[in-house]
Amino acid sequence: MKRLLLTTAFALLCAALALNLTSQQPAPPSTIGPLAQIHPAPPNYTYPNGQSLIYEAEWRLWSAGTARISLDLAGDNERVSGTANSTGVVALLYPVHDRFQSIFDPHTFCSVGITKHTEEGFHARETLINFNYSRHRAVLDETNLKDGQAKHDEHEIPGCVTDVLSGIFYVAALPLTPNATYVFPLNDGGDTVDVRAHVEAREQVKTPAGTFSTIRVAPEAASGLLKDRGHVWIWYSDDARRIPVQMRARMFWGTLTFRLVRIEKK
Repeated sequence: MKRLLLTTAFALLCAALALNLTSQQPAPPSTIGPLAQIHPAPPNYTYPNGQSLIYEAEWRLWSAGTARISLDLAGDNERVSGTANSTGVVALLYPVHDRFQSIFDPHTFCSVGITKHTEEGFHARETLINFNYSRHRAVLDETNLKDGQAKHDEHEIPGCVTDVLSGIFYVAALPLTPNATYVFPLNDGGDTVDVRAHVEAREQVKTPAGTFSTIRVAPEAASGLLKDRGHVWIWYSDDARRIPVQMRARMFWGTLTFRLVRIEKK
């Protein structure tokens, strides 16, 4: 449970799409576009470069950790950076210090690659995932920082995928039509999964950063280690910014909630 808690926490912050959850609810009534397809960014979409979103996490009324996610230009590409650190009781049970960085094409939304530096309990790893679209392969290279052991793995991918970090901005750029479902492929170095982002409802959400009119989205997938064990929701601000102001994972070990604390300008 300890390992799941903070690993799940950061995955939730990074779009809640890497968890590969599956809903037990009936299929939504409508699906937008061809199945498992990433659509290019709308011509008028503006990336929220130059700002950082700061979150606090709560688990069973305890402070679980803090997280930060930001976006900026990296040459001709966009770069998403994220950090997560456990705090309080959770840090005593299972210390976590993670850093993620994703690069993606701002026009197609195809992920170029993602790097991860994860320190979780007694584990420490450096992970690099590159998406080679000419070979249709996700190439993973991982080093165990404790014993130096290296791992190399390759998996087939379609012509375009998103990842666990850039996926949060891909969902934000979608029309998010109420009661619709958007389906797209996501890869985290293993098999590609088809994520379904179902737009559930509009509602008011109060966070330390203020009260927001939001659109609640439930991402899910049909496979993964946590299949049939929980649900995930993301509340995006119902405006042009589409800021993820709150995220929640309800798992077999309890409910973990991220709330936006503040927005920092770079």
